[in-house]
Amino acid sequence: MKLSSHSHSLIEQTLRTVLEVFPASKEQLAVTDIHIQPRYDSGELIIYNDDDEELARTVIEEWAENEYTDDQFYAEAESLFRDILKSWQEKGKLDRLSIMKPYSFVLVDDEKETIAELLLIDDDTMMLSEDLLKGLDEELDDFLKKLLEE
Repeated sequence: MKLSSHSHSLIEQTLRTVLEVFPASKEQLAVTDIHIQPRYDSGELIIYNDDDEELARTVIEEWAENEYTDDQFYAEAESLFRDILKSWQEKGKLDRLSIMKPYSFVLVDDEKETIAELLLIDDDTMMLSEDLLKGLDEELDDFLKKLLEE
């Protein structure tokens, strides 16, 4: 997704607003997912918690100005948000939030259906990349089929 530096900064600023909602403290809040909902038709970026409470909102004009298909837009948005969140995780920006672990950042569509889990934050669980998991379903199905045939 080719975005201007202004749009990219606006996206990061909006995500940063969410981090400010959960400042480091001794009290850990029970939030399991932070939902990120980009909308290319209106350019809106809405971020909310499990209870559908809005945490942040902005408008990315470039999204509304470009013509996207659903699949194209969400694939590019997934990559964009995943890159930002992974970078922040590597810098330790997500370690001090007052959210009980595990919790996830999730990309959702207009109907709030999950498109992708962008990042799972947990002390002892690692989220494997999709490339590593490709074909796992087929392998497990083949294994089960062979096991049942014996």
